Amino acid sequence: MGTVFSFDVRGGTGPRVEAALDAAVAWLHHVDEVFSPYRPESQISRLGAGTLALSKCTPEVWEVMRLCEDAERRSDGWFSARYGAGGAFDPTGLVKGWAVERAAAMLASAGAAAVCVNGGGDVQVHGGPWRIGVSDPLRKGALATVVHADGELAVATSGSAERGCHIVDPRTGRPPRAAPASLTVICRGLTEADTCATAGYAMGDLACGWLESLPGTRSFAVTADGSTWTTRGPGG
Repeated sequence: MGTVFSFDVRGGTGPRVEAALDAAVAWLHHVDEVFSPYRPESQISRLGAGTLALSKCTPEVWEVMRLCEDAERRSDGWFSARYGAGGAFDPTGLVKGWAVERAAAMLASAGAAAVCVNGGGDVQVHGGPWRIGVSDPLRKGALATVVHADGELAVATSGSAERGCHIVDPRTGRPPRAAPASLTVICRGLTEADTCATAGYAMGDLACGWLESLPGTRSFAVTADGSTWTTRGPGG
């Protein structure tokens, strides 16, 4: 998936946890093989090229399509998996968070006392306690904030500091208007956190109000001028 993954597993050691770790690593490789748009042989690439019928795709492709449709509906179209040239299905804004969330659940279900799976800075934890640093997009090597977790929690960040502006406004195909330097979303599961961070970043200056309306969700943004804002949704 074009990034680095790391695992931190505490407690519950033994054959069952070791097998779950092997399975989680294999799962991430499988997801990359199925969903990578950079692999011409992946199912997503072949689906976009018209050389593979949707009916022949794995159940995971159907699941991810459903999750993308749900994210698009909940964000009023600000998250979209069909914004590119020709509207080909590209779920990269969701797949990494979904894959990491499932990998962490494998380890927690195997009896690990505490689990942290980090996929390119997007993090899913179980147990704890954990301290999750969020990089400052304007000061290399510095932290913008620290998230404290003890239980099931996910932290996802979208921004342009690491890879440039790779998220666009799906309605215009251009960089978002008044986008923050980075936007971090915190909620229970990384699938939701990842899609909300992507949609919120695409919204630009509309993100704060939308994120404030989401139950069980917190967010933290660093703006282009270095100021910050936070939200805590209803029940968040």
